[in-house]
Parts: sequence; structure tokens; C-alpha cells
Amino acid sequence: MSISHRQTASGRPLRVAPAWVGAPTPAESDGHLLPVRDAIWIWSVRRYARLALWALPAAAVLYGWVTLGVQSPPGPLAVGLLAGWLAVIAVIALAGLLAGSRTRRCALAGLLVTLAGGTMLVPLAALPENAVVESAPLAEGHVTDLLTTAVVVSATGLLLLGWAVFRSKLVNPADGVLLMLAALAMGAGPATAPPVPTVGALLLLAAGMGLAWTGGRLVPRS
Repeated sequence: MSISHRQTASGRPLRVAPAWVGAPTPAESDGHLLPVRDAIWIWSVRRYARLALWALPAAAVLYGWVTLGVQSPPGPLAVGLLAGWLAVIAVIALAGLLAGSRTRRCALAGLLVTLAGGTMLVPLAALPENAVVESAPLAEGHVTDLLTTAVVVSATGLLLLGWAVFRSKLVNPADGVLLMLAALAMGAGPATAPPVPTVGALLLLAAGMGLAWTGGRLVPRS
């Protein structure tokens, strides 16, 4: 029994990826074109990155809700952790989207620094100001200082990502400027007046909406 050219050996429909799913320009290695399996993998990563960018405006909304001091039923800690989780998804997607640009090293550095700051924030978020942790060299009264340091580290990583967006020439550079301004406002939040973190959340929302919209419309060149 012959096998149809539109089916695989198992009888399932054969999905043929178009030529433009592989890379922005045709890639050759030792005289051979990019394999179809690699092209499909690259396209899947790009599709994930475009969709996951919408987590950034969602994280900005939740972070802004926390900065306003509104007592929601889940509590500010739960809302803040959800905002941080969405932000991690978004920055990974943004770094993946910029992996093929000229600012990929800066984007990777921003991703790693942001993750480092987020790792510091998670265990410190639920501790009271005068907490003493026996399993760590944490003296009484130093929780606030460590929390401020974690926020500054996270903001520094976000600043690097904003610079990578601004210099990438892949998306709107204005979104990179908004992302850098949001990083500055959020990083200065613990040492400034209450409206400053809320302004940072609004700037992050604007940057996230712009990145998600323009990133979703990116299509590799044929």
C-alpha cells in the first residue's frame, strides 16, 4: 500500500513548514540549507516569545495594584508574587525575541540580572522588618536593606533589557525608553514617595503593551 505524499508513515497529516520560518535570512552551513526540524523549532520559540510578551502588561497591572495599597482578597503578597511570576515569563520571552538581534548580549545580561534580583526578592517579600533567620546570616533590622538591594538589582536588569530593546532596531525604540524609565522609577521606589512606584507601573504597562503589540506582528523576512 502506497503512502500519500500528504501523510506520514503513521497516517497522520504531513505538516510542511514554509521556507521563511527558519531565520530572517536563509542560513547555510557547509553548503546545506537549514534543516526543516530546526526551522520549525525556531518558529515555535518565536511564537512562544510573541505570545508570552503579553505577560508584561499583566504583571504591570498587578504591580500597580500592589503599589496603590488596595487590600484585595488574596492579599498584597499573593498579588505581588503573581506579578513577579508573570514578569519572569515576560523577560524570558523578551530576551528570546532579542536573541537574533545585535543586542542579544545586553538582553541576556539583563535577563540574568533580573532573575538574580527576583531570586532575592522572593524569600524576603514575606519577612517582617525585624526578622532574624537562623539558616542565613541575616541580622535584625536588615531585611529592609536587603529588600531594597533586591529591588535595585531587578531594576538594573530591567534597565539593561530596555537598552537592548532601544538599540535592537527590531521593535519600536520608544518601548525601550519607556522600559528604562519604568526601571528607574521602580528601582527608586523604596527610597521615594509612594506615587513613584505607581508611575513606574504605568510606564511598565505602556512599554509592555507596545512590546506585545509590535512583537506579535514580527514576521521573518522571506
